[in-house]
Amino acid sequence: MSEKSTSKFISLILRHHPEVIGITLDEHGWADVDELIEGVGRTREIDRELLEKIVAEDEKQRYSFNEDKTLIRANQGHSVPVDVELEKKTPPAMLWHGTGEKYVETIEEQGLLPKARLYVHLSADFETAVKVGKRHGRPVVFEVASGAMQEDGYDFFQSVNGVWLTKYVPVKYLNRKIRYQEGT
Repeated sequence: MSEKSTSKFISLILRHHPEVIGITLDEHGWADVDELIEGVGRTREIDRELLEKIVAEDEKQRYSFNEDKTLIRANQGHSVPVDVELEKKTPPAMLWHGTGEKYVETIEEQGLLPKARLYVHLSADFETAVKVGKRHGRPVVFEVASGAMQEDGYDFFQSVNGVWLTKYVPVKYLNRKIRYQEGT
């Protein structure tokens, strides 16, 4: 199995289904590194060195170790109820959300919902939102009036890897900025 598929499997375990390999997450999303390696090792080749490489080189910086590297967790994107100890932060005036064209109608009716995740994920820059949108088909990017949302009492958090998080974005704070054409 490739390093990339191993990383995706670890993401599945630490964000959604730790029971698949027989481990548990604590209330803050931490898993024991030795247990994770043992569990993942039942179906893939992995050792501490490879795990440390995956954490260090992951393009999206999905994972964090504790100080002595005995525990590991996903930084955000959980569907299991954990508290990854996020601090409230003041967001920039505008944030971005990339999605697929097929979701636009629902978003424009209901706003941005976390769906199976604990939070709605927002990007600090337009280009990242475009990349996220492309993962869902033909991309559409929404501008989110995050400064106005915060003034109106909505909380924002920023994960270790820079992703902005909030529980919900009502329609009134959304502005569809662009719908990409094929080949752009």
